[in-house]
Amino acid sequence: MSANPLKRLGELGQSVWYDYIRRDLYTSPKLRQLIDEDGLKGMTSNPTIFQNAIAKSDLYDDDIRSAAGKPPAAIFEQLAVTDVRAAADQFRPVFDAADGSDGFVSIEVGPHEARDTQDTIAEARRLWKACGRANVMVKIPGTAEGVPAIRQCLSEGININVTLLFGVPRYREVMEAYLSALEERVKKGESIERLRSVASFFVSRVDTNVDAKLDALIAKGNSAAKSLRAKIGVANARVAYEAFEEVFGGSRFAALKAKGARVQKPLWASTSTKDKTLPDIYYVEALIAPDSVDTVPPETFEAYRDHGNPKVRIHDDLDAAHAAFAALPGVGIDFDTVTRELEDEGVKKFSDSYDSLLQAIAAKEKSMRVA
Repeated sequence: MSANPLKRLGELGQSVWYDYIRRDLYTSPKLRQLIDEDGLKGMTSNPTIFQNAIAKSDLYDDDIRSAAGKPPAAIFEQLAVTDVRAAADQFRPVFDAADGSDGFVSIEVGPHEARDTQDTIAEARRLWKACGRANVMVKIPGTAEGVPAIRQCLSEGININVTLLFGVPRYREVMEAYLSALEERVKKGESIERLRSVASFFVSRVDTNVDAKLDALIAKGNSAAKSLRAKIGVANARVAYEAFEEVFGGSRFAALKAKGARVQKPLWASTSTKDKTLPDIYYVEALIAPDSVDTVPPETFEAYRDHGNPKVRIHDDLDAAHAAFAALPGVGIDFDTVTRELEDEGVKKFSDSYDSLLQAIAAKEKSMRVA
């Protein structure tokens, strides 16, 4: 048994991925150290992460200068693909050791495509081809328009990280898309042994939204609302994991497993603690589960290494999780409304970051041409 809490998570069946990418991470010994000493198993990126990496440093300036004259979107894609390819190469030994079930680096389709199925498919195909690595996943938002794109891309053999999931009903649609894509490949005589996917549930953002509503009710004297604070995010993830065990423990998947299929792992995203009244590893501790992934930012990663207490807790208080959801309508909160708000907010946040990043690239490229 490892003394390092991060490595212990791996022994319990949960992979830790880094919710961060920047060029100086993989060009220095730092990334290799995280892999070798802490058991880091993968990496995720999104427009906000790339905005901070590219716009707020000079690490990418030489590449921007060499790409002068190209549209900002094309320059960004070139920068992102370069980073993802290089990081994937460092994770390749992890991928090989896990027989292709870990060691992935994710790259996201443009957030402005989140409501367009065909544009999402086209961009996912392009990014998959450009990265050219078996241990890359293309991130597609789990919007209503994203689900058919997810199914199509999986049926073509593209590894997909389904992002921006907030509710279990949509999660069930995503699992259905995965199983259907596997079945389509089997029917066509195509291999399913190397196809991989994860489904990313955003956790702390659920509490941020719900707790704001609860706080407004508490301020009006609603005592029942107080008992639900900081509980719905974890409850939602635990109910989602229950659905995962039901679907991937069933006969339909068993038939696919016999042909080489692997489960579509649930991935816990947004697991840093936003509410300062909660412990800094609150969500990581609560959601330790076999056959799952937790993608954490550097600060949470460091905190867990320092004082994590690994133990499988995903099944703890499952009855209480269902009870918490049952109690929400009684205090006047409709969770379907919450998930719609969170999805719209997530798409807008990534779109805004993407637009800001393109503006920063354009400004840098212009200043370089003038100089």
